[in-house]
Amino acid sequence: MKFIVTISLFLIAQLTFSQDKAQKIDSLLNAYYTKGKINGNFLVAEKGKVIYSKSFGYADEETKEKLDENTIFELASCSKQFTAMGIMILKERGKLNLEDELGKYIPELSFYKGVIIKNLLNHTSGLPDYMELLDSLFDKTKIATNKDIIDLFAKEQPKVSFEPNSKFEYSNTGFALLASIIENVSGLSFGDFLAESIFKPLQMNRTFVYTRRYAPKKIDNYAYGYVYSDSLNKFVLPDELPETEIVIWLDGIVGDGCVNSTVNDLLKWDRALYTDKLISKKGIKAVFMAQTLNDKSKSNYGYGWGLDKNKTFGEIASHSGGWPGYVTFIDRHIGEDRTIIALQNHDNVVLPIKAIRYILINEEMPAKKVQTEITLKKEQLEKFVGIYKGEQDFEFKVFLEDEKLLVQLTGQSAIQLHPESELSFFIKEVDAQIQFKKNANDEIEKLVLLQNGQKLEAIRAK
Repeated sequence: MKFIVTISLFLIAQLTFSQDKAQKIDSLLNAYYTKGKINGNFLVAEKGKVIYSKSFGYADEETKEKLDENTIFELASCSKQFTAMGIMILKERGKLNLEDELGKYIPELSFYKGVIIKNLLNHTSGLPDYMELLDSLFDKTKIATNKDIIDLFAKEQPKVSFEPNSKFEYSNTGFALLASIIENVSGLSFGDFLAESIFKPLQMNRTFVYTRRYAPKKIDNYAYGYVYSDSLNKFVLPDELPETEIVIWLDGIVGDGCVNSTVNDLLKWDRALYTDKLISKKGIKAVFMAQTLNDKSKSNYGYGWGLDKNKTFGEIASHSGGWPGYVTFIDRHIGEDRTIIALQNHDNVVLPIKAIRYILINEEMPAKKVQTEITLKKEQLEKFVGIYKGEQDFEFKVFLEDEKLLVQLTGQSAIQLHPESELSFFIKEVDAQIQFKKNANDEIEKLVLLQNGQKLEAIRAK
């Protein structure tokens, strides 16, 4: 009897801790929602048990239909983990090898010697960005598909940016080509293959590949993605703005995006990754293994997942997604079995992932360091002005207005950058920093965004 009481007290203590965490998360997110900084669904679980799940805002701004836990969101680049798993499933079925060259499965691209499937999985292929190529050469009165990427690359034969596996450079091209490989090998469409091999076995009943403009269909409880228009002073669909019309003419491309899902289905996915339901334990280990480059250094990316061995939170596998109208994040603390899922359908929002991480380990988040703003002359600020192409489907526009330096991400409002050194700036509205890097000629060549423990690089285009 005494033993039973002891266990009961332990369970009550555990429940109290979970309730306390949930209250803190709720307080945090409600504060952001009140300020208009979040709009979406959040789910937090420990060892597979949901300790917090809540919806904030509308799925449809026109009808005022509210979000709920079953609302379906476009995952943007969080789709890449499913593409990678599709390849691993085919590998374990003996249909392909990760060392196979790209040209074996897409003969039109056989001129890319030395680019293997593994390079596509871990962003080490050196293949140029398909978005830039299509932006300049594709007929935007049409909707592009994966075949259009292949046809244009075959015709133009753009050179690789670097020798395969010599460096890591985030590549949407690689994952679009992986989707085409899946189709060529399996004989199924990309969406049908993922449905039969992943979504149906895991009973992810509200998850599917969907291209809303290319192949529209009626979907109940769907979260439309919205961008904020400064000129109209309201949220609108990105289809309505010239600067975000990319959502229309690139809508037929799959593999790097276009998986749609819910927070509940993504928790099923998370649980499966601790098992051998889809692939062997050895295969799962490979998915979450940092890749070794030619110079023996390690990248921080596996197969469809960003990797981090954090001294505070342990081993983390995560991925973010961004597309006009959507901001998504999946955070898996593998060692401690904690999961944070955030799906948002406004893109001028924050992702308070770091704050939730600290709540889950019952620690106070370190106080934000006091940032002292310095004054830079107009001619000093002018050298940063330009367009920077981001790693995850984003373009950064840096410009001067009233002698102030501002940055604007695709489909979002401009935000002022406050200088704290000659090359480093901070953003007052969110816990984020932007650093500019120079090349050997002392010219600004790239921008680095630091936020939520994540690093996003963007190369200066002009």
